[in-house]
This record gives sequence, C-alpha cells and structure tokens, in this order.
Amino acid sequence: MSEYYEYQLTIDKILDSGVRSFPDREIVYRDLRRYTFLSFSDSVKRLMTGLKKLGVKEGDTIGVIDWDTDVYLHSYYAIPMLGSILHTVNIRYPPELILKTILQAEDKFLIVRDEFLPLVERAKNLLPVGIKIITYSDTKEKVKSSMSDADFWDLIDNSEPSEIPQINENARATIFFTSGTTGEPKGVWFTHRKLVLHAMSVSLVGARPPLNLSSNDVYLILVPMFHVHSWGYPYVFMLSGIKYVLPGKYDYGLILRLMEKENVTFSAMVPTILYFIITHPDAQKYLHVFKRWKVVIGGSALPEGLARKAKELGITITCGYGLSETCPVLTVSYCNSLAEKLDDSVKFLEQITAGAPIPLVQLKIVDPISNEEKKINEIGEVVVRSPWLTQEYYKDPEKTKALWRGGWLHTGDLGYIDEYGYLHIVDREKDAIKSGGEFIPSLLLENVISLHPKVSQVAVVGKKDEKWGERPVAFIVPKEPVSEEELRNFLLEMSNQGKIQKWWIPDKFIFIQSMPLTSTNKIDKKVLRELLDKNM
Repeated sequence: MSEYYEYQLTIDKILDSGVRSFPDREIVYRDLRRYTFLSFSDSVKRLMTGLKKLGVKEGDTIGVIDWDTDVYLHSYYAIPMLGSILHTVNIRYPPELILKTILQAEDKFLIVRDEFLPLVERAKNLLPVGIKIITYSDTKEKVKSSMSDADFWDLIDNSEPSEIPQINENARATIFFTSGTTGEPKGVWFTHRKLVLHAMSVSLVGARPPLNLSSNDVYLILVPMFHVHSWGYPYVFMLSGIKYVLPGKYDYGLILRLMEKENVTFSAMVPTILYFIITHPDAQKYLHVFKRWKVVIGGSALPEGLARKAKELGITITCGYGLSETCPVLTVSYCNSLAEKLDDSVKFLEQITAGAPIPLVQLKIVDPISNEEKKINEIGEVVVRSPWLTQEYYKDPEKTKALWRGGWLHTGDLGYIDEYGYLHIVDREKDAIKSGGEFIPSLLLENVISLHPKVSQVAVVGKKDEKWGERPVAFIVPKEPVSEEELRNFLLEMSNQGKIQKWWIPDKFIFIQSMPLTSTNKIDKKVLRELLDKNM
C-alpha cells in the first residue's frame, strides 16, 4: 500500500527552506537585535510553544498592534504555523475603527507594543469578552498594566521549541481590513497556499531585470507590516535567502543610516515614502547608497517627475500593481522580451508603468458594463485571476458577489495594456473625472503636472460643474513659488506636444503645504474633496 505524502504549501515550509539553505543569513531590527535565520527559526518555534501555553488554539485569531519590528516578524510565522490566524491591525486607523476591526475579526488575543497599550486600555470595556493581551517593550522590560496577560519575551524565553503541527494548506492564515480609500474597510483573508504561491511568484520576478535580485541583496522594506502582508516580502526574503532589515517606526534619518550601515540594496514603498527619503535634509550625504539602491514602487501611481528625480540620484526604479484583495502583487515592471529591444528612454517609461503580469497571473481589460475584452491601448476595467486572490470579503456575501462577478476579480481600476504588454492604470473608477460625457484620467494628468520643475507633489480631483458635470482641480505642494498662470502655460505646452488633451487642463490650482495621507501613506483624495467642498 502506498505511503504517498500529500505535501502542503504552508508557511512552515518557507521557514524551513530559508533555514536549510541560508542558516547564517541575518535579520536585523534597527540597531537593537540581530538574528540568523537559524536562531530566528528557533525563536519562532519557542513562541509557538508559549502561545499554546497561553491557550491559543487552532483557528483562533490573534491581532498584532505594532510597528515594523522583529516582534511582528515572529508573528508572521508563529501564528499561522500554529494553525491560528494573524490579524494585522492597521495602527493608522482612528481608535474607533481599530476597535471595530478587532471585533469584526473576532480576535481572541492581541499582541500589543507598549506605546499602543493606552489605546487598548481606553477600549477595555468594549473589547471582546475574554480577550487576552500580550504586551512587550523594545527594551524587554515588563510592561506594567493590569490588562497584560503575558509578556511576549517571556513566552519565548520560558519555552522549548514547538513541533510543527500538520496544517492544511487551505486553512486561513491571515486576515486584515482594506485601507478604506473607497468606503468602509472590508475584511479580506488568505490561506497558507495563497501566501506561499504569492511569495514564490514575487521571488521569481525579482530576479528579472532591471532588479536582478539575488541572495546577495539586502532588503529594507518600507511597506507597513499591517498593510497587505508588507507586499509579501516577510515571506519572500526567507524563501530567497536574503538579509532582511526591519526599520521599526519610520524615521527617515535612521532609515538612511540603516541603508548605509547594513548595505541595503533593495526596498519597496509607495511614492510618498520615496519622496520623503530623497527630499530628506540628509539625503545628499547618501548619494553613494542611492547608486546601489533598487526600488519597487506600488500602492499608487509613480509620477514621472518623481521617477526622474530618483533616476538622477542613481536609483533603479520599477513599479508594481495590486490590491488588498489580491495579496497584493499582480504586476511588476520587469523587463520582458519585448521591452529588451527598446532604447533606454522608452524602456524607462515602461519601467514606471504598472508593469506586466507576474507568473501565474491572468489579467485583461474589459468594458465595465458589457464585460467585453478591450483591445491593445483601449481603456477599460482591470480584471484578474491568480491562485492567491482573496475568495471573499469576510462575512460580506453581497460585496463578494460584486467583487467576483463573472468569475474574474474586478479591481475597480481603469487601465489599458500597451503594445509591449505593460499595464497602465489611468484611474480608479471612483476617482475618474467625467466631464462632458468623457473621462479625464486624473493619474495621467497628475503625471504630466509632476514634470513641472517647481512641483513637488500633485493630486487631481473632480469638482461638480453645472455645464460639464465635473471639471478637474489640481492640489499642488510647490517645491518653490509658482503661479497658477505658470502651471496653465506649462500644461498648454504639454497639450501642444500631445501629452494631454487641452480640455483636461484644471479649472483651478490650489496650493497647499502638504498632502493629506491615508493610513497606508497614499494621498487621501477623500480629504481633498472635502477641502474642495469647503472652498467652493
């Protein structure tokens, strides 16, 4: 009789693979702690034992309220490996929304960094009955609170390594809530299998040009660990055998110092974070670091102006695209066989598109109403299939049905695929400005405005117009004083060059000191629309 073993794609396999091939590769948390892959694995297995002693059972949900720390990284592995569910709590939500997501996810345990404990204490009487709180401090001193049921470091130090239980690859491993940029946050969850396949595909595409990542690279990921699995990199680095640097709470001066000290060669982030780093007062001291630095930009479109500033500093820029619902990565602007033949100036423009589908992703552009597939360079809605997409919104069958209509996941993004196979996102359906019956793609307009040398940041939103339905308004963070007339003349010249339509030029330019940001550091257009309503 056969003793065939049905191999399960579970998180422990990622850890095991990294430890076997790269046991002495490093994990670094700021300037506080260092681990080898081997010692980290031992620490994770001790944490598993400690959590079991505390009463954690298979299927329990454990929330984590923390910055990008070694504690969080332990949780990414130990919690799913127990057969429990990791809830990455969005710490940038308002307190009432944090509480709402804890209740919706049905958290039975919370791991809470000491500085966030007051937030939990204020909600003491509203938390789920019987919830247990695990606290910790960076210094490893005990946190003094009547709400603390256990100390995180004690769970590790007072335990022996756990045996790895047999978990089904289709068991739920993580849950989190969408950032709420287009309405109330919605719960999405992912299985072990989805996370493993996603990490494998992201690892594969990272080895392609222009990134050419290998096990000799050093990662410092600047995507919060509460945000869509930090784009999968907490699993990718272990699978790929790459040194991993954790920044904790983002301090851009410290980040620059860590980049130099730890020989960082690769990061991922949203455009706003790139902007903060290259405009930091100390940035000029680190030009030698920038020349070896490779960056993937996602979360929102990278303005061409910002991309060119980064290129001037010697930074290798690529872009990617995905959603909370897609784990998240769907596309990356790696160099495919068609782009290999292009000259450098055209190749650069393809590198700052949303990119080409990564392995195992099927993507097409359809008419939002008829669902008929669009041709090359025709704008429509982006719909996708891959083995790691969320299968549902948590306990929300109505929104799930809309998400998965026709057997394809509907992103709600408008875009087109060019002749080289690269995806261009032109707008969110909800952000597109409909003027005189035609769409003005705000992302394309923002991109052109960003090329003006006196513009640091730009965001375009629509205002109601009695004649045209909607007209565009541009919010500008200036690099130096610039007039509305100067910007208008610049855009007229851009329209003469065929980069935009003349009727896209905004009716109004509003100058502000800084852009409002969402919890994931994207520009918050909801706030800009509210500001616009007040000014009208």
